[in-house]
Amino acid sequence: MNSKPYPAYKPSGVEWLGDVPEHWEVKKLKHVTNLFGRIGFRGYTTDDLVDEGKGAITLSPGNMKEGELNLEKCTYISWEKYYESPEIMIKRNDVVIVKTGSTFGKVSFVRDVDHPITLNPQIAVFKNISCNSRFFFFYVSSPYIQDQISLSNTGSTIPTMTQQTILSYAISLPPLSEQRAISAFLDRETRRIDGLIAKKKNLLSLLAEQRTALISRTVTKGLNPSVKLKPSGVEWLGDVPEHWEVKALRYLCRIETGDKDTVDAEDNGEYPFFVRSQTVERINSYTKNCEAVLTAGDGVGVGKVFHYVHGKFDFHQRVYMFSNFKKVAGKFFFLFFKENFWRVALEGGAKSTVDSLRRPMISNFPFIIPPLSEQQAIAAFLDRETAKIDTLSAKVQTAIERLKEYRTALISAAVTGKIDVREAV
Repeated sequence: MNSKPYPAYKPSGVEWLGDVPEHWEVKKLKHVTNLFGRIGFRGYTTDDLVDEGKGAITLSPGNMKEGELNLEKCTYISWEKYYESPEIMIKRNDVVIVKTGSTFGKVSFVRDVDHPITLNPQIAVFKNISCNSRFFFFYVSSPYIQDQISLSNTGSTIPTMTQQTILSYAISLPPLSEQRAISAFLDRETRRIDGLIAKKKNLLSLLAEQRTALISRTVTKGLNPSVKLKPSGVEWLGDVPEHWEVKALRYLCRIETGDKDTVDAEDNGEYPFFVRSQTVERINSYTKNCEAVLTAGDGVGVGKVFHYVHGKFDFHQRVYMFSNFKKVAGKFFFLFFKENFWRVALEGGAKSTVDSLRRPMISNFPFIIPPLSEQQAIAAFLDRETAKIDTLSAKVQTAIERLKEYRTALISAAVTGKIDVREAV
């Protein structure tokens, strides 16, 4: 999009805002809006929460997504507590902002309200906005304000900002008709950019599905599409090439757990340290120097976290390690195990109050064994083909990030008068 600056500018008087168009005003937010939130840290207790249909929605940061309200999953508060605070009842064209917590500064615009909504203590609401509400939303969500919000963090462990601080920020205001024009321009352009981002995210999903399907098909059917098949005897595995074996995992490797805890991790440690997460920590000791596959033994990583390593490393006491492979190549073991173990690990038998794995479940996991030369060919093929998919996915992800950056820059430039979009509208 071609854009040009305004004909003339003047100093805004605000260092971080810089120059603004000559005919624009600069005010503090407190002169164009009021900001309301619950008094106190909680504002209500769990006793005030009710089932759906028996009270009002209490908005949380999780209901604020990409500048809009998403009310698919909500908490409800009693009608008595809702009517106790009329100043924070959410109405159409309000703008809500997270004032404390890990997402503080996040902003959303309220388009329509089909059900009574109030706020939880983490959120505040801009009301009585005297400028164009949509322009105000774009301005408050721009990096100019977001950077100031980051600098205003008053919390020690929990990021926090006061309502008084928020209202002290400057806002650059064109005439009302121009505010509407800028809002219309940004609505149109951000909608177009969001559409492009959505298409690229869909492409990422398709590439991920293609990658998964390729691995799944190859490690269970091999590289020869015309090979004769036989029943595997395992329902979820189906038919397999007739010259492949099916064995329980315990016959193929040694199974161990580590002896370290998460607190043993050391920043910039010399060796990899495998914990119950896909993130590999570091440590300055090693207990193993071998080829191995590792998976989380409990927690949210059960059936989802897998690592392949060949060298020196250490591992957590609740991480299972598979090594000393017999009749199976370590890389093929990793590919088959990662692709299929979730079918057993995430069934009801693997769950109690916390996801956990027991050794018999692992030991009895059915494994298919092609000839060793075929395993090596499969691993090499999948390394090559998944690398192609990964490269394409990385390019798509880069394009998404650049579109997001362009979207942010466009909003900032338009709401602060760095570009003149009146003709574009």
